[in-house]
Order: sequence, then structure tokens, then C-alpha cells
Amino acid sequence: MDDRLIGVDVGGTKVSVAVFANGELSEPHVEPTERSGTDALLDQLVRVIGEAAGGEDGAVAVGLGVPSVVDWESGRVRSSVNIPLADVPLRDVLRERLGVPVFVDNDASVAALAEAHDCGARHLVMLTLGTGVGGGVVIDGRVFRGATGAAPELGHWVIATDLRDGRPARSERFPQPGSLEALASGTALDRLGRERGFKDGREVVQAAQGGDERACEAISLLGVRLGIGIANAVNAFDPEVVAIGGGVSAAGELLLGPARETAARFIVPGVGTRTEIRRARGGPDAGVRGAALLAGQEREMEVTR
Repeated sequence: MDDRLIGVDVGGTKVSVAVFANGELSEPHVEPTERSGTDALLDQLVRVIGEAAGGEDGAVAVGLGVPSVVDWESGRVRSSVNIPLADVPLRDVLRERLGVPVFVDNDASVAALAEAHDCGARHLVMLTLGTGVGGGVVIDGRVFRGATGAAPELGHWVIATDLRDGRPARSERFPQPGSLEALASGTALDRLGRERGFKDGREVVQAAQGGDERACEAISLLGVRLGIGIANAVNAFDPEVVAIGGGVSAAGELLLGPARETAARFIVPGVGTRTEIRRARGGPDAGVRGAALLAGQEREMEVTR
């Protein structure tokens, strides 16, 4: 892929932008996200993309990953987490202002695309364990988005609930009780850590790596919960890879060991026989690289239609 593509990873705290050309990703430019309002953030995105595309070669397409539910067909952001983009027709606004094709998708989905591209997997599920739990699915080398482009919200799979009285617990806000996000996110690890005398999840991971029994217990419990979510992913998609990313994945095998053991108990016999459950390898640039790959993949599809 020789064309110059620009990838943008928009997060709640920072915006990362880089150029993908000749199979190589440039060093990303990173700056704090402008969250004072929609217009300010749009101005920032136009500016950083323009700066990245500078020079006579410009760019042929731009891809953005955003922490949002995106209507893929229209490029409109339906709802957004931590950034002021809800109900913004982001794709069309940026196409008009930049004058090049722009493609917008969920940040976890583009990270999954990068992970699949890097390891050569045609079928991959990625779970990112951070403040919440994000998820992306790649099927036959392309991002799975569902009927309207809003899928998949893997973090909101319910993995534990009591149905004895026929009335499952429900909250007015998400994540719902018993969901993967409520039970296996970084926020959940913070809570497990505090119950055991630690400041937060980061401290739990550090202590567990040093052999602290209380910390190892907390990480193991999180891994068991994660394993249920992984089993759901394997039963649903039978992927080649289930990749676990996000800050909590720094616990490594202390987390993944219990997760694999639990998943094996709940995966239907005969399913997932080729599935590898491992830590994501994309690193901090997976989002921006995936956004650029998205731009290239979708632009090629538009050209061949």
C-alpha cells in the first residue's frame, strides 16, 4: 500500500495522528484532546490532520477511531464517551473540511483491525480492558459492524446474573450489573484492589507481579470473569485469535492463565479448536495504525464499486 493514509486515534485524554505509507507508520504526533466543545474538537482534528498531510503529496484518505457508537453508513456518531461528538455527522463534516475521503469507526474496532493485520489472522476478537471493556471483531479480514454499524459492544455481554425470580437486576445506566465491563474492567480491578487494601488496579498489578497473594487473588478473580467473556466470544465467532489489550493486560499470564482455564470450561466442545487466547501485541499505536488501515481498506472498496 503505497498511498499516504492518515490514521487518527481520538481518546478522552489524547489525540494521536500518524501517516501510513509504503507499509510503514510514521512516529505519531500526540496532543491532549480538546474537550471544551464540539467545534473546538473538530477544529483540532482538522488542524492535526492537515499538519500530518502537509507537503505536496498530501493524503489520499483519512481514518478515525473514536470512543463512540458510530452509524457506519452515515458516519454519524450516535453516542460518545468522554468526548463531545454525540450526534455529530463526523465523516461528512471532515470530508467537507479536508477535501479527502474520511472513514470513522469505533476505536476498539480499528485496534482489532490492526491486531488482525499484524498477525495475519482473518478471524479475530479483541477485548480491551481499560476503564471499561471495549471490543472489536474482524471476520474474513474486515471489521464486523452489524446491521447499522453499531456492533459489537462486547463489554456489555452479561456474564453473571440471578434469574431465579425471573427479574434480572438492571441499572438505569450502563454498564449493567453482571456485564463483562462491570466485572472485568480496570474499574472492577480498582474495586477488587481497594477491598484488599490497595490504592487502585495499577498497584494491584504491580503487587501481583511481585508475588503478593492478595493481589494475585484479585487478578485471578478478574481473569475468571474475563474467561466467561472469552468463552462467549469463541462460541460466537470461532476466531483464530482472541487478543486481550488495555492497561489491565499488563498483568500478563497472572490474568490470562485463569482466563484460559475458565474459558475452556465454557467453550462448546469442538468449537475454538484453532483459537489462540493471548495478550494483544499492537501496543499503544494500534489505534492510530488501525485507523489508517481502515482508511486504506475502505477507500479501496469505494474505488472498486
